[in-house]
Amino acid sequence: MLFESFVEILDYRPAYEVLAVACNIGLYDEPAAGGRACDREARRLLGWPRRGAVFSAPVRAALEAATYEDAVQRNGGTMSPPQWALLPRIAEVDAAIAPYWQRTVFEVHPELSFYQLNEDSPLHHGKHTHRGVNERRSLLERRIPGIGATFDRRVKGARLHHQLDAAACLWTARRIAGRAVNRVPEDPEWDDLGLRMEIVR
Repeated sequence: MLFESFVEILDYRPAYEVLAVACNIGLYDEPAAGGRACDREARRLLGWPRRGAVFSAPVRAALEAATYEDAVQRNGGTMSPPQWALLPRIAEVDAAIAPYWQRTVFEVHPELSFYQLNEDSPLHHGKHTHRGVNERRSLLERRIPGIGATFDRRVKGARLHHQLDAAACLWTARRIAGRAVNRVPEDPEWDDLGLRMEIVR
């Protein structure tokens, strides 16, 4: 099922028990080197070179920027083009989320999900390489019986690495539902709106 907006997902009935969202939840109001504590801890766990997959969350003011240059200035002078491309998605989630939703909605990151799937060990290859795709697919097929068939179906607007990332996040959603997750960091920060800043794996 495809939804037009994040609000539609939140409002869907019957309600979802768990929503594993690969998007920043909880933002700083002021820029900080390396981003939130959960961003920094995620990079530490993944190590080089996988740590590059974890972008620092923008500050909340950057979500209102009309141009890339404005976003960079609001964000303390740094923001990569991939981060800029993600701002509309982060803004959409930030506008809809409230602390009470965090009983259901959890921030996840595919690379941390794969890290957990791989017995707390980072993967060797990037997801945009042939070896990286095979590494991720093989790992998912070993841990989630029958999942391989879904990767052979074309999904409009999604490439194979998107499907692999989604499957890894599904694995984490199942762990959340089973109350078997690890939180990054174990003792999370809270933003000024009362949102918990953590990445679940």
